[in-house]
Amino acid sequence: MVTLIILSALGILTLFAQVLRFKKALFPLILVGLATALYFTLPQYNNNPSTWFSSMLGFDNYSAAFSRSIIVIAFLWFMMARNYFLQETSGTDHFALIIFSMVGAISMVSYSNLTMLFLGIEILSLSVYVLAASDKGNILSNEAGFKYFLMGSFATGFLLFGIALIYGVSGSFDLHTIRTSVATHQQPTMVLMGILLLLVGLCFKASLAPFHFWAPDVYDGAPTPVTAYMATVVKTAAFGAFFRLFYTCFPDLIEQWSNVLWWIVALTLFIANITAVRQTSVKRMLAYSSIAHAGYLAIAIVSMNGDASARSILYYTLSYSISTIAAFTVLYIVSRNSGRDDFGAFEGLAKTNPFLSFVMVVAMLSLAGIPPTAGFFGKYYIFQNAITTHNTGLVIVAVLGALVGVFYYFRVIIAVYFKPEQSNIPVTVGSLHQVVLFITTLLTLLLGIFPDWVLQWI
Repeated sequence: MVTLIILSALGILTLFAQVLRFKKALFPLILVGLATALYFTLPQYNNNPSTWFSSMLGFDNYSAAFSRSIIVIAFLWFMMARNYFLQETSGTDHFALIIFSMVGAISMVSYSNLTMLFLGIEILSLSVYVLAASDKGNILSNEAGFKYFLMGSFATGFLLFGIALIYGVSGSFDLHTIRTSVATHQQPTMVLMGILLLLVGLCFKASLAPFHFWAPDVYDGAPTPVTAYMATVVKTAAFGAFFRLFYTCFPDLIEQWSNVLWWIVALTLFIANITAVRQTSVKRMLAYSSIAHAGYLAIAIVSMNGDASARSILYYTLSYSISTIAAFTVLYIVSRNSGRDDFGAFEGLAKTNPFLSFVMVVAMLSLAGIPPTAGFFGKYYIFQNAITTHNTGLVIVAVLGALVGVFYYFRVIIAVYFKPEQSNIPVTVGSLHQVVLFITTLLTLLLGIFPDWVLQWI
C-alpha cells in the first residue's frame, strides 16, 4: 500500500514540475521515487497478507513480486526514455502519465475485488491512450491513439458485462466470495457466459488473437519509447491481473474455460509468428513478436499449475521485458540516427558500433529463447508447467512457433553482422543509453544463469 501512495504522490508532484520550475530535477526525483517505492515492496515478502479499502486491495507475495517487477522495468524504461521526453516533448506531463499508469498497473496485480481490477485497468489504459497519440506531428501516432481508445473502450464493455454477470451470480465483487459461489451455482450457463466475456476483455488487454488487431498499428504508430512501455509494463500488469483472476475465482471450472483459451493461444502463436516473418520494419516485427510472447505467457494460464504458473509468468514477463527494453533502445538510437526503422537500417551496424550490435544480438537471442539468455529459461518454465498439466499438444504448437520466431529474430542478427553497411554516418549513443544497454544486457545474461533470483520472489 505504501508503494501505491508513493507513486501517486510522485505523479502529483510531477504535474507541478513545470509550474514550480524544478523540471531539471524531475528525472533524478523520479528515479529516487521509484527506488523508494521498490524498497517498500521488500517488507511484503513472506509477510502475512494484508488488505486495504474494505479488502478491495490485497498485498501478498504475489502482488509484491509483480509490483517489484513492474517498478524495476519502469526504472529501466525511464532511463531509456529520458532524452525523448525531455528533448522532443514537454516531458513533465508525459512522465506524470507514466507514473499514474504505474499506479493502475500495481492495482491490477494487487486487487482482491473486481471493482479495483476495473479501476486499475482504466487508470492504466487512459494514460496509455494519451501517450500513444503524444507525437502530434505524426499522423500514425494520432491514428494509434484513436484506434487504441476506440478498441479499448469496446473491450472494456465486454469486461464490464462479464463482471456484471459474475456479480449477478455471486452477489459480490470479492474474488474469494465469487469462487465459493461460482463453484456451487446451479446456473452454469450464466457463469460461463460471464467468464467468457471476462476472457474477451482480458485477451484484448493482453493482445491475444483474435483480439490483437489493434496492437500492430498502435505499437507501430506510437513513439518508440511509448511502444516499449506498452510491450513491457502494460503486458506484465495485464498477465498479472489475468492469472490472479482466473486462479483465484475460476479454478473449479478450468475444464470449461481452458479449452477456449487453448485455441486462443494456438491461434495467437500461429498468426503472430507467421505475420512477423513478413514484416520489413523492425518496429512492426517487434510488435508482432510482443503478440507472440503474449501467447507463450497465456500457456501458463491454460496450465494453471498453482505457484509454479505464477513463478513462470513472473520470470517470463521480467526476462522478456528487460530484453525488449534493450531491443527498443537500440531501435530508438538507430532510427534517430538514420531516420529509418527497417531491417536495412541495421545493416553493417557491427562495423559502426560494435557495442550496440552486441546488445541487439543478446536481446534477439533472449527473445528467441536461445541459451544462456534469460529468454531460454522463460520458455523452459512455461513449457515445463504445460507438460506437467498434460498440455503437451500446446507445447508442440508453441515450439513450432518459437522455431519460426528464430527466423525473424535472426534476420536482425544477419543484418547487423553479415550485411554491408548502408551508411558511413557513425551511430552515437548517449551516456544514459549506454548505462541502460549495459544493465539490460547484463541482467539478460545473469537471469539466464541464475533464474532462482526471480523465482524465489513468490
